Parts: sequence; structure tokens; C-alpha cells
Amino acid sequence: MKYRTFGRLGWQVSEIGYGMWGMGGWTGSDDDQSRQALQLAVDLGCNFFDTAWGYGEGHSEGLLGELVRSNPDKKLYTATKVPPKNFKWPSRRGYTLDETFPSDHVREYTEKSLNNLGLPRVDLLQFHVWEDAWAHDERWQRTVDDLKRAGLIGGIGISINRWEPWNALETLRTGQIDAVQVIYNIFDQAPEDELFPLCESLNVGVIARVPFDEGSLTGTLTRESRWPENDWRSTYFVPENLEASVEHADALKSLVPTDMTMPDLALRFILSNPVVSTVIPGMRKNNHVQSNIAASDAGGLPAELLEQLRQHRWDREPTAWSQ
Repeated sequence: MKYRTFGRLGWQVSEIGYGMWGMGGWTGSDDDQSRQALQLAVDLGCNFFDTAWGYGEGHSEGLLGELVRSNPDKKLYTATKVPPKNFKWPSRRGYTLDETFPSDHVREYTEKSLNNLGLPRVDLLQFHVWEDAWAHDERWQRTVDDLKRAGLIGGIGISINRWEPWNALETLRTGQIDAVQVIYNIFDQAPEDELFPLCESLNVGVIARVPFDEGSLTGTLTRESRWPENDWRSTYFVPENLEASVEHADALKSLVPTDMTMPDLALRFILSNPVVSTVIPGMRKNNHVQSNIAASDAGGLPAELLEQLRQHRWDREPTAWSQ
């Protein structure tokens, strides 16, 4: 496992982190299996774990807390997220700070997350949705300062809405943000345009999420793929999206080198960008952990292959189903 500096916070974090959304109640999720995978990740050098209250109303946070307490000799960086007060993902234009992150709500859910984690402090607290229109509202800034002074959080971050990497630029310029979490993968290359250069200049940590485009970049989806009604993917991969996602993934398959899988290619594309601090694939099984962490050992991709992958950029606009 290789490590990178996490922006101005200066943490040395594993470049393959751990995304814990799937442990909050996705189809096929099993707590004992999750615990084994989490511990294996730690044993293999992973030290950055991303969760949220919204992942099973604290269930995923509970698993992370168990992991930290089980490894008292290791520094494991914990990151969680405050849900919006209106419980609507993503935020929409026109939502106000009062509707989403009033001060009392942020404090309440910080305490709830700490209780779920069973820890006195979380390293990184993130707003789970964001609108750049809130950038200069001093209320959220004062709330964050209070939480830091109380020793409840180490840093503050924002999780940027899907396919809107521009929707945080003014907020970053306030100097109040330590980290951003953004969708970045072979298809979603738009963060490279404005967001990444600004993060680099301000020394803001970058967490790359959705490295496999919710599954399409694993190469395993087909036009016949289906999920149970209570599985989030059943509402995301509507026919319109599933068809297009499979089509774009199929167009990539001829570029996958014989010594790689498509997931390897997807992760190594992201790791080729030095602005990224850590990438957080979801991992619920031991074989996922082993194969994903191996991508760090393998390193970035050759320049010629990267240039070919540039041609597969897929710019999309948020829709009713994109959430």
C-alpha cells in the first residue's frame, strides 16, 4: 500500500481508502463478512475509512467504530457525514441552509455519529450534500469552528453532488474547507477542469468516490441486470441509465490490458492523478479488498493508455434518477 498526504491536514492516508456505503443495508450485505473485510483491509495497510449517518442510519458507523477499537495500535482515520435536515439527496438549487444544515442539526448529528462510532472524536466531518450558494453564510462556519474547538472533529469536508464538481468552488475559496469528496472515474473526468486545480492550489484533500461508476466500470453489468426494490441501485439504474452505462462500459473493454481487470484499470486511472489523496471503493468481501489494494501496489497507468482513456470521458447532467 502506498500513502499520500491528505491536503493541509497533513495526514498520511492510504491511497486506497474504504467506502462503507454498501455496509449500510445494500442487498447481500452481511455484517460478519463486512467485519472480516474491514479487518483484512487494515492488515493490508488501509487506514482511511469513509462512512455516514445516512448509511443505514448509523449502522455503517457502528461497524467502523468496532474496527477502530479493535485496532488500538494503529492510526485509522475516520470520516463521516452529517445528513441534510430535509433528508433529500442531492440538494437542489434553491434549498436553503436552514432546510439542510442549521447549526442545531449539525451539532445533533455530529453527536449521534460519535455515539454510533463509540469514539470521542471523528477525524473528518463532512456535509453530505452541498450548494455553493451557502459558501459565505457564516453560520455553518461558526458551527464548524465550535466543533473543532470542542475537539469533536479534526477537519471539515463537503461531499459534492453527483456530476456537479463546479458546485463547491466558491466554498473552497473561503479557506474553511479541509477536504472535498467528489465523483471521479474514467467516465467522470470533469473534476480535472476546475476543481482539482483549485484543490491543489489551496492544499485541500481530495477523496475520489464512485471509482467504478456504481458498478458499470466493473464490466459486470448487463442490460438484464436487476436489483430488489429496496436496493438503491434499482432506482439509479433505470432502463435509460442502465442501457447507456452498459454501452459505455462495453466500449472500454478492448482497452483493458491482458494483465488487468476492468476494476484494476478503473482504480489505476484514478491513482494516476497526484491531486487525489485517496480513492474509496466499496468493499464488502475479502476478495474485493485484496484486488483493490493490489491496485496501489501496481501504481498508475502508462501515459499512452491514459490518453486513450481520456477519449471515454462522459459528461452527464443530474436528473431525477441520478440522486
